[in-house]
Amino acid sequence: MSKSHRLFDLMQMLRRHAHPVSGDTLAREARVSLRTIYRDIATLQAMGAEIDGEPGFGYVLRPGFLLPPLMFSEEEIQALALGAQWVRRQTDEGLALAAHNALAKIAAVLPAEQRHKVNDNSFHVSRRAPQAKTVDLGVLREAMREQHKLRIGYRDEKGGRTERTIWPIMLGFFEARRIIAGWCELRRDFRTFRSDRISSIKLLKDRYPGRRRDLVKQWRARADDNRQPTSDAE
Repeated sequence: MSKSHRLFDLMQMLRRHAHPVSGDTLAREARVSLRTIYRDIATLQAMGAEIDGEPGFGYVLRPGFLLPPLMFSEEEIQALALGAQWVRRQTDEGLALAAHNALAKIAAVLPAEQRHKVNDNSFHVSRRAPQAKTVDLGVLREAMREQHKLRIGYRDEKGGRTERTIWPIMLGFFEARRIIAGWCELRRDFRTFRSDRISSIKLLKDRYPGRRRDLVKQWRARADDNRQPTSDAE
């Protein structure tokens, strides 16, 4: 859990208790150490929260304090807006909706004088050229998130067709191409695949071993060593 989320949760805990509550109780509820509670209480007090009490006696939050709104520089807001625009126009419908919702949530908690900057039109991202329907990227994201294997039908650059069981670990966006990186059980090695050459896809119940992040590190290590993983995507 990030520190910002932890501070927010601590504020909610204090609000639930009308009477002083001990640090031990807060630590148990938050599932963190007592030392972390002491540090977080001090951080909230420095931010302006009127929290009465001290270690060994308990804490109580006086009413009226709200966490300050999110503050971004103008360039930070532009970066967020530009990134969301790229996702909406270059990825799939699921990610496009997520980007739209995320930007709306950010705008909702910005100070009033900054909200208009979210819709700044200083930048433009072109829409992805219309293409024939390809594989559902939502299925790929689910497989990566849950570490499930995929069974795919694949056509290589020569038109040859194969059935593969792959462990998807990464999804790349390169101009008009969508590339899936993963471990291929057929080749017993890392491979990259073009999504538009996948003719069929099935999410399997089997999960692949290890952690996806570790496989990504192995894949990146090859690239860093100028030993690019063999590609089936050309």
